[in-house]
Amino acid sequence: MSTLSDLVYAHGFSDPADVEWLHRLAGDGQLLADLAFADIVLWVPTEDDSFIAVAHTRPSGAATLFYRDIVGDRVRPQWRAQVREAFTTGRIVDSASPDWFEETPTRVRAVPVVRARAGADSPARILGVLTRHTNLGEARTPSRQQITFNDCADDLFGMVATGEFPDVAAPASPRRGAPRASDGLIRIDVDGLTTFASPNALSAFYRMGFEDELEGEPLVEVITQILPEKRQFDESLPVVATGRAPWRVDIEARGVTVALRAIPLRDHGNRIGAIVLCRDVTELRHRDQELITKDATIREIHHRVKNNLQTVASLLRIQARRTHSDEARDALTHATRRVSAIAVVHDTLSEGLTQNVDFDEVFSRVLKLVAEVAAAPTTRARTRKTGSFGTLPSEYATPLALALTELVTNAVEHGLAGQEGEVEIAAERSDDNLEVRVRDTGVGLPEGQVGRGLGTQIVRTLIQGELGGTIDWHTIMGRGTEVTIDIPLRYIDRGEL
Repeated sequence: MSTLSDLVYAHGFSDPADVEWLHRLAGDGQLLADLAFADIVLWVPTEDDSFIAVAHTRPSGAATLFYRDIVGDRVRPQWRAQVREAFTTGRIVDSASPDWFEETPTRVRAVPVVRARAGADSPARILGVLTRHTNLGEARTPSRQQITFNDCADDLFGMVATGEFPDVAAPASPRRGAPRASDGLIRIDVDGLTTFASPNALSAFYRMGFEDELEGEPLVEVITQILPEKRQFDESLPVVATGRAPWRVDIEARGVTVALRAIPLRDHGNRIGAIVLCRDVTELRHRDQELITKDATIREIHHRVKNNLQTVASLLRIQARRTHSDEARDALTHATRRVSAIAVVHDTLSEGLTQNVDFDEVFSRVLKLVAEVAAAPTTRARTRKTGSFGTLPSEYATPLALALTELVTNAVEHGLAGQEGEVEIAAERSDDNLEVRVRDTGVGLPEGQVGRGLGTQIVRTLIQGELGGTIDWHTIMGRGTEVTIDIPLRYIDRGEL
């Protein structure tokens, strides 16, 4: 299915600010659908004088009319005239009589989507149309809560038609734990007095220790009353509690955490009150705290592993200096370099908040580990990296760093032994695989034969065994050796990178 951005850009939109406005409105589509007890569809004009649906939200507290998502569909003939009238006149247009959709009576309201511009030289622009499809087949005597929800929806639709909603002053907040209309809704007037509180909103405040009625009370005073004394609170809390700004805060009392989101209501620029959504997020906050603690513990473990590996590398380095056997000294030097390469990955992981690393940064540090080899008296080697590895999880980063350390070391020690040359590491990444080529300008493989030493065995084990990839050695005529590594990335969780 095409995304909102794909659809609007494909139908003549070029201003990123217009697209962002539509994204913000679609992001609050669930709020509008739940308040209106109706399906909400966002339409944008097409070049052939029609309209196409770019977003669709179903109500969580009422029956949907559209069991199949209609995003990407053209506007139906029975709605086209109403949608076009709202788009051309800039006014809200209600259907004159019930509209029948698949044998279900419905009521349709078309609301022009207006983006307000700053300054007199930048007039407001109509970007599309929002339609509200109410199912009349399940009509029953509305409760006070349903009447209030519908009134709030009408206020917000009016603000959409005047470019006052969505509010550009509202900061982008994380969706996790965001309050919804069904979680709890409080309606306050222009003076901050509570005129309505849904049962779920009352329950949230009762759990924090408030036992009276919310209606008729100033919300900011109620919150002040239940907050513990001598505890610091968010400075934006009074602004949210009075509904003066579209912000979000958390309040905590008696071990209960409630998230509040204020949505100021305006009528042609005049403030008429606000909606305050509330949600008990106690369990979510406990889980977040547990994750933070676990992340800190994991980072500390990586830090200690790095320190231990550096200690091992230092001991190997000391032992190499004391040995009198050239063969033993070389073996210890190689072991030192391998341990240090692994330590680099753990050091990088200890600095981040996830178990993913920027492998370009890791490999830049790993290259420095082979500099001492490149600086041998009879060898002058230059190393160069091209392309990008991107972000990799730790289970990929550690074996790949060690394998590349072996390949670059072999290229310098054997391919460029006693001469001047270059080692190039070229990385090319796609969605499905990572290809790395290690080229040197040395003498090439002796008679085209791949070595059988420990380094070659380590590389094969890491690339083929741990990473499930392939590796190929071959000599470039007159230009040294090229090693090609191909690693599949289909098992990486894209959502975490």
